[in-house]
Amino acid sequence: MEKFITFVGLDVHKNSINVALADAGRNAEVRHYGTIGGGLDDLDRLVKKLSSPNRKLHFVYEAGPCGYDIFRSLTAKGLDCAVASPAHIPKKPADRIKTDRRDAMMLARLHRAGELTYVFVPRVDDEAMRDLTRAREDAKKAQRVAQQQLGGMLLRLGFRYPKDNWTKQHFLWLADQKMPMPSQQVVFQEYINAINETIARVERLTRQIELLVPTWRMAPVVEALQALRGVSLIVAATTIAELGDLTRFEHPKKLMTYLGLVPSEHSSGEKKQRGKITKTGNGHARRVLVEASQAYSHPARITRPLLKRQEGLSQEVRDIAWKCQVRLCARFRRLMAKGKNRNAVITATARELAAFMWAIANHAPIAA
Repeated sequence: MEKFITFVGLDVHKNSINVALADAGRNAEVRHYGTIGGGLDDLDRLVKKLSSPNRKLHFVYEAGPCGYDIFRSLTAKGLDCAVASPAHIPKKPADRIKTDRRDAMMLARLHRAGELTYVFVPRVDDEAMRDLTRAREDAKKAQRVAQQQLGGMLLRLGFRYPKDNWTKQHFLWLADQKMPMPSQQVVFQEYINAINETIARVERLTRQIELLVPTWRMAPVVEALQALRGVSLIVAATTIAELGDLTRFEHPKKLMTYLGLVPSEHSSGEKKQRGKITKTGNGHARRVLVEASQAYSHPARITRPLLKRQEGLSQEVRDIAWKCQVRLCARFRRLMAKGKNRNAVITATARELAAFMWAIANHAPIAA
């Protein structure tokens, strides 16, 4: 017996889920089913009520702060579920009414029409590594904020260090400084303590990444990516934790587009206008790639640390890494010689670096 398909739109919140149903067929009515609780038990009861021998259910909900528990719960039961990208949901410019009910009905209707863009759902172990790399990123951000706060106070009070900040000598210089007022001395010491705490936090999280990456199924890819100049363990682990298996992209151009490293465009008729990069997709991976690309401002050469990172890698991976160096270092110098903005040159380099990462990922085996 042929089954008919029902598309189920879920507008998910912390304590509630709004449900809408849309049967297959262009003219079938989209109807609001109701509101259920936000727990997985409530979802299980919904599935039991909607299930029937001659019905096939296709669920969809927006990616959000509630994560992927719903997706994993439904797929574990053999049900079809997709997670829609909120930034790519088509919306009418004149639509000024937004409710949970309307959102659920819109998801069901667009899912039936095939007009939604879906996000990549990571595996549980990949998401765990992503949490670790993001925790380190948060710690680095807190460190920068603490350093800026102390630097702003010292500048305001006329204390200026003539050399590079945040070196061992700089911290010794800070220990010799005395603030004009007792209250300012307390604030000064609290800022220093905050900086030391964030530095220790970054070191702890970095150490955990070093310990746990070898046990990760993506460890061979992370190791292979470090053959590239500027791609340290943190850069490689962050990139793979955020993007997953790079070979899921059919072409490196799709990876560049996913990372938001391609120029925006507004063309009409004979007029063609390109602007800044789109900055869509994963901002965490884009940030580390931009940081790594600054290493290509120097002439191409294999340094001792890079040679150590390439030990044990295949000749194909090392050849790709050297080809990447030769091309990107030359392109960096050429664009700078033309008077291009340095940030634009770094971004263009990051775009091509992503393509070389994709090429290396195709030569690195992934554990099952």
